[in-house]
Amino acid sequence: MDPSSDYHFLNQILWRRVKLTLVCGIFEGVLQHVDPNKIVVLKKVKNVETGRSVPGVKMFFGHEIVNVELLDEVEQGAVGEKAFSVSLNTERTRMHKMKDEDLNICEPPPASEAPTTSLLNDLKYSPSEEEEVTYTVIDQFQQKFGAAMLHIKKQSVLSVAAEGANVCRHGKLCWLQVATNSRVYLFDIFLLGNRAFNNGLQMVLEDKRILKVIHDCRWLSDCLSHQYGILLNNVFDTQVADVLQFSMETGGFLPNCISTLQESLIRHLKVAPKYLSFLEERQKLIQKPPTCYPFAWYS
Repeated sequence: MDPSSDYHFLNQILWRRVKLTLVCGIFEGVLQHVDPNKIVVLKKVKNVETGRSVPGVKMFFGHEIVNVELLDEVEQGAVGEKAFSVSLNTERTRMHKMKDEDLNICEPPPASEAPTTSLLNDLKYSPSEEEEVTYTVIDQFQQKFGAAMLHIKKQSVLSVAAEGANVCRHGKLCWLQVATNSRVYLFDIFLLGNRAFNNGLQMVLEDKRILKVIHDCRWLSDCLSHQYGILLNNVFDTQVADVLQFSMETGGFLPNCISTLQESLIRHLKVAPKYLSFLEERQKLIQKPPTCYPFAWYS
């Protein structure tokens, strides 16, 4: 196994099922982690020679790996499905050819394994089970603001997100989203200013009894602390949870990079990518020159 040439390629096929041929054995499993120090981590591992499944995850070191094969199934319409395996070098060439082809790749049924500890077990997004959610823009204190705060303060769990121009201590916070199971409130901080926090939002964000679910709270926390004197309390950061989950599954390893919100939703809640296409458009807008982004991306 040549780490200089194969490390990048193996990272491109993470979470795919592979077969490792070792100096003293053959194993199949889902490729979960590739370390620059010649370490490969598989989950849902099966010993091909004995047919036995290995519970949990298993590490393999570069010096003992002779060959790596990717196990695939390609749907072929009415003709049916054809399973095949290809060597590492052959697969590298094939993947370049597949970029412009409309092929649906699926994995073979994974081998059974003993249950493992998970932070996010049994979570799955189902559009058919989605409750009706109402969206309310709060851009004035009369009527809507008071009713929104009464509803928010009754909750034990909230989701929080923000948009603005370079949201941090030096940027500008324009929109603050606070969501419950049935309602999404979009606070126009650009118009409401500090009064929005003084009239209840600060109390909610600092309340130890209310859990705030946020994906990567670092920049929002930095902005709230330095510009508004607010210290976020009782936060469940889904980006940190994703890293911790990975570390638990791999026996202490850390991922090569942190996950985006889109990647986390697909991986842990099994959300179909078609329901997250708006996040790609949102990311394109963020990369443009600083501006106050429209609230429509939350709806």
